[in-house]
Amino acid sequence: MDMLVRKATLERFGVEKPGTLHENLPPARLIEAAVRRREGMLSGSGALVARTGKRTGRSPKDKFIVRDENTESRVAWGPNQPFDPEDFERLLKKAAAYVDGLEEVWIADVYAGADPRYRLNVQVIAEQAWQALFAYQLFRRPTLEELDDFEPDWTVISLPGFLAEPEEDGTNSETFVGLDFTRRVVLILGTGYAGEIKKSIFSVLNYVLPVEHGVLPMHCSANMSGEGDVALFFGLSGTGKTTLSADPERHLIGDDEHGWSDRGIFNFEGGCYAKTIDLSPEKEPQIFGAIRFGTILENVVVDRRTRREDYSDASITENTRAAYPLEYIEGVVPDGMGGHPKAILFLTADAFGVLPPISILSPEQAAYYFLSGYTAKLAGTEADMESEVEATFSECFGAPFLPLPATTYAEMLSGRIREHGSRCYLVNTGWSGGPYGVGSRVELAYTRRMVRAAVSGELDGVSTHTHPVFGLEVPERVPDVPASILDPRETWADKEAYDRQAKKLATLFEKNFEKFGEAVPREVREAGPRA
Repeated sequence: MDMLVRKATLERFGVEKPGTLHENLPPARLIEAAVRRREGMLSGSGALVARTGKRTGRSPKDKFIVRDENTESRVAWGPNQPFDPEDFERLLKKAAAYVDGLEEVWIADVYAGADPRYRLNVQVIAEQAWQALFAYQLFRRPTLEELDDFEPDWTVISLPGFLAEPEEDGTNSETFVGLDFTRRVVLILGTGYAGEIKKSIFSVLNYVLPVEHGVLPMHCSANMSGEGDVALFFGLSGTGKTTLSADPERHLIGDDEHGWSDRGIFNFEGGCYAKTIDLSPEKEPQIFGAIRFGTILENVVVDRRTRREDYSDASITENTRAAYPLEYIEGVVPDGMGGHPKAILFLTADAFGVLPPISILSPEQAAYYFLSGYTAKLAGTEADMESEVEATFSECFGAPFLPLPATTYAEMLSGRIREHGSRCYLVNTGWSGGPYGVGSRVELAYTRRMVRAAVSGELDGVSTHTHPVFGLEVPERVPDVPASILDPRETWADKEAYDRQAKKLATLFEKNFEKFGEAVPREVREAGPRA
């Protein structure tokens, strides 16, 4: 696509006289530019180290969806903040004037979605070279021949240096992330955190795929065996989603975002965006091995003299990240697609210490725990942590990215589970023998073995008992796992304390689920715990 066409592309957003346009440069040239422009520096591993500025994570309070005739009746307003179309138009014009003043503009044309039937052509227009590199590495990359005929379905405009004016622009702060489903444009202002680029397109897919194609978008990891048996891993931050899906005995389809169509699973992305705090080759060998030339390290502290990375240093943020292409991982599935999942696992790090380390779910329970999206945060560091444990519920394990009502996605998941006979499990990667500070975390080796038993079908037909509070079917045995850890109550020295803690968590589940009301079938409402 020639430069005249590129300028015409920018002109549709009001850009009249852009500076030098750099289109679809390879990683080496983008890295050279980022270093030249002092956007980042190379670390000892060869990765590009970039700082995101004031914002070191997503800004959910600054994210909006334009409310117009196309979105009015479809979007779940309340969880999603509306933005006036005329205000968005004015802000877009101001952003266009800002782009006119830039000496250099970076363009990356990429795909979102491995399945050609459903992929989006996404054009990222960036103020910084390293953000164009981020888009190149995190999304799927067209061939040179495909770029000749590339026409964007959606455009992302990322301008970290443009600060919104809340009183004038109608924003909540100087940062703004706006999705316009009519113009098909995402506007990201006042933040250098590149995760906004990735997650804004995930939000777009969470709207477009169900509404236009009947495809279920999911916030999950996926892998498959050598025989093609697919497993999905849902879980919030800290539950072990990346760790457990990166199994050397299986092939990784993708780390974070997938769709489920009539043919099976497909990855949305072409890369991984992994947390790196306390990263080590022992704990996360695949992530550690992927940090090389072409990888971006966000907000990772580096010794300026030796250029050695310090992954334990959280002085900038604990949300340090590595962005790298999937091909940096050994054994990845190149085309990013697989069949219908045989196993679906919901991961939770239960710091209350009361959920079984693994449970077998009925389809109704699967819908309940999918809608609940539970894990537990740790709100303090004192020895007596019972009062410091905070339950976290995020619908469908991805509430911030769901434009449609959560029940829409749950109904689609339930239908596919029933149609394809997927086995469903709840896996507690958190605490046993007591809450955080009293008990201990379930050993990773045992969790891995339980997960492998689940995805391989070893738990089919195994004897179970029903948990008296949560109603979950708990296996009596799992190969190579001590039977003594399978029943969580038996791991507590004080059984009455366990009962109180279990009822406490059950009450939190019940209270959280009240918001769904009659929108959820009775059999799903009754599949939850009983306090």
